[in-house]
Amino acid sequence: MLEILSLKRTVNFLRHALPISIMSAILVFGSLVSLATKGINWGLDFTGGTVVEMEFTQPVDLNVLRSKLSAPELDGAVVQNFGSSRDILVRLSVKEGVSSDVQVKSVMAAAQQVDAGVQQKRVEFVGPQVGKELAEQGGLAVLVALICIMIYVSFRFEWRLAFGSVAALAHDVIVTLGVFSLFQLEFDLTVLAGVLTVVGYSLNDTIVVFDRIRENFLKMRKSEPEEVVNVSITQTMSRTIITTGTTLVTVVALFLKGGTMIHGFATALLLGIFVGTYSSIYVASYLAIKLGICREHMMPVEVEKEGADQPSMMP
Repeated sequence: MLEILSLKRTVNFLRHALPISIMSAILVFGSLVSLATKGINWGLDFTGGTVVEMEFTQPVDLNVLRSKLSAPELDGAVVQNFGSSRDILVRLSVKEGVSSDVQVKSVMAAAQQVDAGVQQKRVEFVGPQVGKELAEQGGLAVLVALICIMIYVSFRFEWRLAFGSVAALAHDVIVTLGVFSLFQLEFDLTVLAGVLTVVGYSLNDTIVVFDRIRENFLKMRKSEPEEVVNVSITQTMSRTIITTGTTLVTVVALFLKGGTMIHGFATALLLGIFVGTYSSIYVASYLAIKLGICREHMMPVEVEKEGADQPSMMP
């Protein structure tokens, strides 16, 4: 097995579990307060609106183009590059009493003031009702994922570990959403995909730790649960560093060079990787210990065979 960090001594990770758990509780509480008071800055995928993609003959200064989009029906327009500096994407929110066609014509008229050779490449319209349904289905997808994960881990391991893993996943999702709410970052379908990816990433890391905890509970028969967990985390630390490091390289590259369209996706992944890595230790494992996990819970259930307790009829 490839190891970049070989620890000969067991690291007492749980020594700092209490203060970090308190910090996590504060983060979750603050995130819930922000979500309740400020809400989420839903993107056009959820609120509805019009997207206009244009191709200019030369690179365009976005600030100049924004200044031209001054018509009342274009109020709040979001202007961003789409791939290259000549490809521009304009996002328009729904305006009461104003049709999407009128907004598109106004956008093209303003763009022609900047570049007479501009071409309209794509127009997409998402109705408010469709956006509302997407928001509801997206939230339902996260909830169903958490329920299915809890059922799977309960069968695979034990209900105390299952509760810890779901608590860690809920922690990761709530904190990520809280950051988007606090800074009012746009939340669209790509960010939702990032949140679901965070759920899978965090679960993968938690399952690896739990699998080693189960093995060590059966091997270290006289050890306390805290010692078993510390040994298990120490043994899997090399794998965690390799996985987290290689993922971060890709995500940071997407964050810096991926463009505006996937900036939210990369932001969600960066947040999720950070909170997901430490929650596997200081939320999932620590909560399982507080729920009283011990060696007896890891023992396989012995099933008595029918008639095993009856005396033999053989002479």
